[in-house]
Amino acid sequence: MTTMKDVARLAGVSTSTVSHVINNNRFVSDSVRDKVLSAVQELNYAPSALARSLKLNQTRTIGMLVTTSNNPFFAEVVRGVERSCYERGYSLILCNTEGDLARMNQSLETLLQKRVDGLLMMCTESYRPAREMLSRYPSLPTVMMDWAVFDGPNDVIQDNSFLGGKIATRHLLDRGYTKIACIAGPKDKTPAWERLEGYRYEMQQAGIAIPDEYVIFGDFEFSGGVDAMNQLLALPEPPHAVFTGNDAMAVGVYQALYRAGLKVGCDVAVVGYDDIEMSQYLSPPLTTIHQPKDELGELAVDTLLHRLMHLDLEPQTLVLTPELMVRDSVGQI
Repeated sequence: MTTMKDVARLAGVSTSTVSHVINNNRFVSDSVRDKVLSAVQELNYAPSALARSLKLNQTRTIGMLVTTSNNPFFAEVVRGVERSCYERGYSLILCNTEGDLARMNQSLETLLQKRVDGLLMMCTESYRPAREMLSRYPSLPTVMMDWAVFDGPNDVIQDNSFLGGKIATRHLLDRGYTKIACIAGPKDKTPAWERLEGYRYEMQQAGIAIPDEYVIFGDFEFSGGVDAMNQLLALPEPPHAVFTGNDAMAVGVYQALYRAGLKVGCDVAVVGYDDIEMSQYLSPPLTTIHQPKDELGELAVDTLLHRLMHLDLEPQTLVLTPELMVRDSVGQI
C-alpha cells in the first residue's frame, strides 16, 4: 500500500511538504507542488482517512440508529439526514435496530468503536441503550429525534404531537363529525400518547363523550391500521370519522374500508399524521398533519454539528410545529 513516505521519496521532498500539498494548508512553490502531485498520480496515492481522523481526533462521520419499519416516515427522515450529511462533508453510518434491544446495543457499540463524531438516535423508548455502554463515551454528542429523550445530556428534536392531535380532531369537528374514533400508536411511544391526548382534549372541549371502544392502540404500521379499522367497523355503532396516529396506519384504514365496500371521505372520514409522500397519491388524497421530515433531518444534523463545536452548552429541546394539510379524505356533514 502506497504511503506518504513513498510519495515524498519519489518527489524528492519531505513528508511534511507532501502533507502541506495534499491538505493545502501552507504555502508550497508551484514547482514543488507539481513534483508532489505528479508523484501522487504516478503512485496512485490516496490519503488515509483513518490516519487523518486519528491526527485530528475526528472522522467526519455521523452514526444513526433507527428502528426498522415499513413506515415510509423513517425512510423520508433518513433521506433528509443523508442529504444534509453529504452537503456538509460528512459520512453517515446507518444502523437498523429492528426494535431489538440486543441488536441496538450491538449496533451502538459498533458505531462507538468506529469513532463516529456524534450520534443521531431515532429508536423506540422501550429499548434504551445500556447505561454502562454510554458511560464509556460520556462526551459523545447525541441528538434524539422524534421519540422522548434517553438519560443523559442529549439534544432533542420533537414534533409537537399534542398540538397535532388537537389540530386533526378540530378539523373533523369543524366539518360536522361527532362520532370520531382514534387509532393511536403504540403505548410505549410518547408521540402516540400525545397525539391521543390532543384528540381527547378537543373532544372534551366539544362536549362529546368518547366511547371506550373508539380508542384503539395500533403499531404505526400498515397492517395495524387494517386490523384497527376492522375492529371499529365491527362495532354496533361504527364511527363516521377516524384520526390515525400516523399515515401508515391511515393507509391500512383505506384498505379496510375498501374491502368493506365503503368510500373514504363519503362513508368514513380519515385524517392521518406525518404527511408522508405517499399520502398525496392515495385515492382520495389523504388529509393529514404535516411533519417537515427533510427539515427534521437537516435540523438534527445541524444541531449535532453545532454541539460538536460547543460541547459546553446546555442541552436543548427543539420543537417542530405541525401543520394541517387539507385534501379530500374528509367530507362535510
